[in-house]
Amino acid sequence: MKHLFLFISLIGCSTPLLAQQKRNTAEQIPILAWYGVSSEESTVERYEELRQSGITHNFTFFNSVDELAVAMELAQKAGIKMIIHCPELEKEPEKIARQFKDHPALAGYFLRDEPGRADFPELGKWARRIQAVDNKHFCYLNLFPNYASKEALGTETYREHVQLFIKEVPLQLLSFDHYPIIVDTSGHRTMREQYYENLEIFSDEARKAGKPFWAFALTVAHETYPIPTPAEIRVQVYSNLAYGAQGIQYFTYWTPKPGTWDFHHGPIEYDTKKRTEIYDYITQMNHEISALSAVFLNAEVISVSHTGAKIPQGTHRLEKLPDVITKFETEGEGAIVSILKKENKSYLVVVNRDFKQNMSVTIAGDQRLKRVLKDGRIVNADAYISKLPVAPGDILVYTW
Repeated sequence: MKHLFLFISLIGCSTPLLAQQKRNTAEQIPILAWYGVSSEESTVERYEELRQSGITHNFTFFNSVDELAVAMELAQKAGIKMIIHCPELEKEPEKIARQFKDHPALAGYFLRDEPGRADFPELGKWARRIQAVDNKHFCYLNLFPNYASKEALGTETYREHVQLFIKEVPLQLLSFDHYPIIVDTSGHRTMREQYYENLEIFSDEARKAGKPFWAFALTVAHETYPIPTPAEIRVQVYSNLAYGAQGIQYFTYWTPKPGTWDFHHGPIEYDTKKRTEIYDYITQMNHEISALSAVFLNAEVISVSHTGAKIPQGTHRLEKLPDVITKFETEGEGAIVSILKKENKSYLVVVNRDFKQNMSVTIAGDQRLKRVLKDGRIVNADAYISKLPVAPGDILVYTW
């Protein structure tokens, strides 16, 4: 199916390839290993291995503050930032904040995972106690996805759950988890219908609150979640970034103990403690995130819309584009089309929603239009043919 958007053409003669111009990549989107280097494996070598994958932040559970203190020193040597948690953080939050607030490896404080509505008042008090001692580092937790039950949420709707959390728990940044790729007993993989609606709601509420948000990609197989492919990781990461996420999180880095959830095949295996191919997948993904961080970091989302014969529930169909774009057409299942603004630059981000098949994109523009390559280089858009393939879950980025 083709989806065509035509505009009055302003294209003149093609302009030459720009010199090896790149955006400034001194700063990058944070990348968090959720359940990262395990407490039992805290060594400089393990944190360096984490850093070599392109991950910037580590979170895991520590059994004591003494165990945490040792890990903080090791992480610092490897250049890893830590989101910290230990039993003492809940019992004596002020004491723990005083102990670590000036540590170079500290990024933030983990409170609790996926709280229900009834937990919000207590979490608000806990966060305020930490912030009274340290207001330079964030308090952090993840909210439920929108496929959680009303009983788990404690509210009638998902949006109400997010709104009440923002109102009652004063966190500096917001986070939610949603794992969209599932597999049935025949091996058929599908994307949850609610995925993009979750991004719509969460990004909208974060924007209204004036707070950044982080989002997840699933990197460990368990239950109905398959061993991820590079395309499945990519579609989650790029969808999050297209909606304005300011941090990418992997659940998980270290494979948890299999247990009742049957965890297996994370980037680092539980039994052997060796790398799987998922480690290489996220390493490549992280290189791409780093190279394109100059586009996404601190960018303002102007609009997010979708193309395709059928667009995801809760989303908006693409109706128009800025006048710099004179022709735009997608073929295939459809695309996310995001317009971002950062300083004096605007960006068009096109993500292939299909994690199985290529998508073709035809795009043309006037002489202002440039293309941002995956390594961050910028070239004239007309240096390329107008019709380009986009791999499953992959991205095209343009700027003017």
